[in-house]
Amino acid sequence: MKTKNNYTQTDQLITKITGWIATVIAIGLAIWGGIFLYQLYNYEETNDAQVEEYINPITSRVSGFIREIRYEENQEVKKGDTLLIIDNSEYKLQQEEGEAALANAEAQISVMESNIITTSKVSEASESQIASAKAKLLKQQQDYDRYSQLFKVESATRQQLENSKAALDVATSEYQSAVENYQASLSKINDIKAQKGVYNAEIKRRHALLDRNKLDVGYTVIRAPYNGKMGRRTIQEGQLIQAGQTLAFIVDQEAGKWVIANFKETQIAHMPVNAEVEITTDAFPDKIFKGAIVSLSPATGARFSLLPPDNSTGNFVKIVQRIPVKIKLTDSAATLAQLRAGMNANVKIKKD
Repeated sequence: MKTKNNYTQTDQLITKITGWIATVIAIGLAIWGGIFLYQLYNYEETNDAQVEEYINPITSRVSGFIREIRYEENQEVKKGDTLLIIDNSEYKLQQEEGEAALANAEAQISVMESNIITTSKVSEASESQIASAKAKLLKQQQDYDRYSQLFKVESATRQQLENSKAALDVATSEYQSAVENYQASLSKINDIKAQKGVYNAEIKRRHALLDRNKLDVGYTVIRAPYNGKMGRRTIQEGQLIQAGQTLAFIVDQEAGKWVIANFKETQIAHMPVNAEVEITTDAFPDKIFKGAIVSLSPATGARFSLLPPDNSTGNFVKIVQRIPVKIKLTDSAATLAQLRAGMNANVKIKKD
């Protein structure tokens, strides 16, 4: 009978302990349920979110062999830092050729101006010959008139008259020739001056080609476009690259970081722009990052896909769509330095 009473007391103790445990569990479940309902009623949450940054390719604008690489994987770089150098021997030669061609074009201007001076001197000489030929013509005209009068009174022979006429014709021809030579020299001067525009256009073209050659030489040194962090390195020194080829990727640290959270279409009714956001990441689950809504996508994510769904082409099954929401991270740069593009995030937004 004593043993029976002992078992009864033990059972009672177990029952009490079980009751207390059940009560604690029930209270815990009630508290958890209350918190869950409070969160559900006051907040919208999603774990379909990722940290984003601008990740831009570094490309080459010229072809050539890589002579030197001045960065390592995951290295932080400043704006203007040299990332790599391409062999510029060929582009240097093209620049020197362009400089020589420009010098030649400019020399043509000097030659043209010298030709203008020479032709002007010739023109002045032709003009003086006109005066001489005109004086000679006047003398021969007077001789011819005199012989004509003498021939009428039979004081001169026909042969003398004919010789005077021939001399007059020669003088007239020489005068006309002198006038035409002078006019031709003036026309030649005008022709040479007209060529100046052609030479100036050629000089301008040569300047443009030289500037292009200088650009090509400058393009052989590839620099960081902004402060950032380099990604994986996939190139080697001595490698032949082509213009437009992607050589590396750089993460833009100046543009900041943000989160793209894909909320269900049933969740976005109470999400105003500039609303405060709490963000946690899988990498740092105990740390809360602050943010603010920047914008909501103008269409669902499916509409921006390569092959948007067309519900009219088959049996329709209603699927809840998701709307990308852009959230700017507002913490300090030092705090956000731990985050990396592509990290999974959990986003919680208080309903408006």
